[in-house]
Amino acid sequence: MLLGRSDRGLLAQWWFTVDRGLMFAVLLLMASGVLVSMAASPPVAERIGADTFHFIKGQLFYLGLAVPLLVGLSFMTPRPARRAGLVVFFGALALMVAALFYGPEIKGAHRWIDIGPVTLQPSELAKPAFVIVAAWFLAEHVRRPEMPGHLVAFLLAGAFLGLLVMQPDFGQTALVLLTFGSMLLIYGISWFSVAGLAALSATGLFLAYELVPHVRSRIDRFMSPDKGDTFQVDTAMQAFKNGGLMGTGPGGGEAKLVLPDAHTDFSFAVVGEEFGLIACILLLSLFAFVVIKILARAKQEPDPFAALALSGLGMIFGFQAIINMGVNTALLPAKGMTLPFISYGGSSLVGMAFGMGLVLALGRKRYGSVAAAPLNPAYA
Repeated sequence: MLLGRSDRGLLAQWWFTVDRGLMFAVLLLMASGVLVSMAASPPVAERIGADTFHFIKGQLFYLGLAVPLLVGLSFMTPRPARRAGLVVFFGALALMVAALFYGPEIKGAHRWIDIGPVTLQPSELAKPAFVIVAAWFLAEHVRRPEMPGHLVAFLLAGAFLGLLVMQPDFGQTALVLLTFGSMLLIYGISWFSVAGLAALSATGLFLAYELVPHVRSRIDRFMSPDKGDTFQVDTAMQAFKNGGLMGTGPGGGEAKLVLPDAHTDFSFAVVGEEFGLIACILLLSLFAFVVIKILARAKQEPDPFAALALSGLGMIFGFQAIINMGVNTALLPAKGMTLPFISYGGSSLVGMAFGMGLVLALGRKRYGSVAAAPLNPAYA
């Protein structure tokens, strides 16, 4: 039965208020991720002695969780969305602490924890949930200046960032810092505070460079490629050259045969080699479309919480895509970070679906097209 605008049912109200263009763009990214996994992962699976379709089956399994999560969350209104963010954030923080003590050590990091047959990276769920919680407390300070919501947001950011550093995961730390800093700029902190936060971040980067050998190694290799092993980045760059404009065709690439992370961190290089520059541009355009749609909706949002949350969720999605593609094209220092919805990774896929589901929920048409008021009049 067709839905009409006169219908008052839950499904009809959702269909005519949700951003269908944004939802279909996200679903298209998810479908593209399956295609890229089919192209990139079989050689990786065979190298580790697993079934040829091991990673493809995993991608489809997590996609079966991610799609219902995305659609289900989009039915929410702001209040339950805030509560969901709060519950997931503190639950993910608890799991991050547990991973430090009980999780397996993989490549020198304690980022994962085994929950039954599933290995979960809690920080992937904590990222979008943190945006929701931080936006909530910042917005509460706007509504009720006597409530120190901004201080609570800073404390929660410190706890989250501290756990990321302890894992250690400096890439995710930088991503969360960028996102939280952007939210604070939108919120309206003083330029003095901006300078202080920038100085604090620069100090943290300097200390990481001085005290953490692999951070120093990656930065040195980026600044002076002749000083160390740049095999993965060099192979990725060669893959783009091999692909040219139209690509070598599905299955015709060579990078996936030698890159250990071809199905995860370097999936964009596989796209470039097997599907060509045009496919890379189309994929980049799809990411840009999602981010611009989210930020445009945030600009129209009169509710400070929804405006901040939408902005933060859009930026954490966009920044993560930029970091991944920047590493693949040798524009940024090497850092293991998935390309949202494209790279293989169950935690990343479900975490991003959680974030985009909240975007669809908060961005539903319920306030008309009234422009958003300044978040913090003191700095407007």
